[in-house]
Amino acid sequence: MNYLIGIDVGTSATKTVLFDQEGTVRASASREYPLSQPQNGWAEQNPEDWRDAVLATLTQVVKQSGAAPGDIKGIGISGQMHGLVMLDETGNVIRPSIIWCDQRTGAEVEEMLQIMPRERWIEITANPPLTGWTAAKILWVKNHEPENYRRCRHILLPKDYIRYILTGVFATEVSDASGMQLLDVPRRRWSREVLEKLDIDRSLLGRVYESYEVTGACCPKLPPRQASPPVQTWWAAQGTTPQLP
Repeated sequence: MNYLIGIDVGTSATKTVLFDQEGTVRASASREYPLSQPQNGWAEQNPEDWRDAVLATLTQVVKQSGAAPGDIKGIGISGQMHGLVMLDETGNVIRPSIIWCDQRTGAEVEEMLQIMPRERWIEITANPPLTGWTAAKILWVKNHEPENYRRCRHILLPKDYIRYILTGVFATEVSDASGMQLLDVPRRRWSREVLEKLDIDRSLLGRVYESYEVTGACCPKLPPRQASPPVQTWWAAQGTTPQLP
């Protein structure tokens, strides 16, 4: 029998579910992790807590179900949006992730509105600058932690960090990327104009895929029990059944 695994990297916990090919839940597991608020209005999490929760729950659902690793035909990932994950040249986390509900970036939002009119932001990114979007978080690190920014070689969202852990691929998909305020939404690609205005190097960002596209063909960092299932992402909010690769 073939199986699919869904992983949701939430704010309070990671939830992992294994389904059979008929859509029946065969096993599920969750693991919680803390949220840090070092100052009023700040909200951070350690991406390595997400990593540990994903690997633990993957191991648990495969063991519970008795599924053979070769019968796992796809892994889908959903998760909290907008969080800033910064990795160095060796793929290690530089600082805690500034997550979606963090409100420290008011000055950076004003800076963005000085750089480009509100109407132009909406025309390109489909949204005005807001404290929740990832772009303002990147500017905050540039302004307040320049050494951390200089060390940064990869900028990812929370679920895209998990994609990297599972596959070694640096990528995102259009639904998540649209919430970073760096995407040219009508053209479904990173906006050269926005990146130039904010002085963000395009090489820091992963490749943009459609939400249903396969973005990894192996899982080198999974425990041996989960050897090499293909990884597929899809827009979980649509509630559609993903097609196997």
